[in-house]
Amino acid sequence: MEQFTIQQLYNLEETIAAQLFEGAVYPWELLPKIRDFIVALGKRLPKDKYTEIKDRVWAAKSASIAPTACINGPAIIDEEAEIRHCAFIRGNAIVGKGAVVGNSTELKNVILFNKVQVPHYNYVGDSILGFKSHMGAGSITSNVKSDKTLVTVKFGDEKIETGLKKFGAMLGDNVEVGCNSVLNPGTVIGRNTNVYPTSMVRGCIPAGSIYKKQGEIAGKR
Repeated sequence: MEQFTIQQLYNLEETIAAQLFEGAVYPWELLPKIRDFIVALGKRLPKDKYTEIKDRVWAAKSASIAPTACINGPAIIDEEAEIRHCAFIRGNAIVGKGAVVGNSTELKNVILFNKVQVPHYNYVGDSILGFKSHMGAGSITSNVKSDKTLVTVKFGDEKIETGLKKFGAMLGDNVEVGCNSVLNPGTVIGRNTNVYPTSMVRGCIPAGSIYKKQGEIAGKR
């Protein structure tokens, strides 16, 4: 599971939440801690760059937020981020510098690193998306198993019990997810991997891969 650790998945220089990752090994360990971290960090943000636009919602003055967007706290919208028409941020969300949250996209309990794009009809819940990762139109994270049991992360014969009922997906830096794909609970995708459109993804996908379908994963040349 070494390749699916925080160190292997993410460049921590590309998130305002870098301090949250300290002392953790796997990114899903942070999901229960996002809310309290946002509240503590929001109070310390410099007032010359950030404004508390509503209760526990801090937005950079350089961010662009559509008047039709709905943002519930706690949340931090970082510099140059774009929150588009009818986006819905349910709370416990960090939107990184230059990130895009698009039309009818819903976020809940997430960290979006800088330059992440979830621009069209996406649902991202209980997930962490690395630097410059992109989810195509209609692609979603499924964050609860159908039988409501706790999520297990699996890679080959290895598995880790997370103790979490809600766990969407961990995307490493520069991951591309094709349109209308579903990332099942406990999905972890390594850096620089591409997922074909309309895919159903489960488990851990190595870095530098092309995911075509379940059981058909090619290495990039």
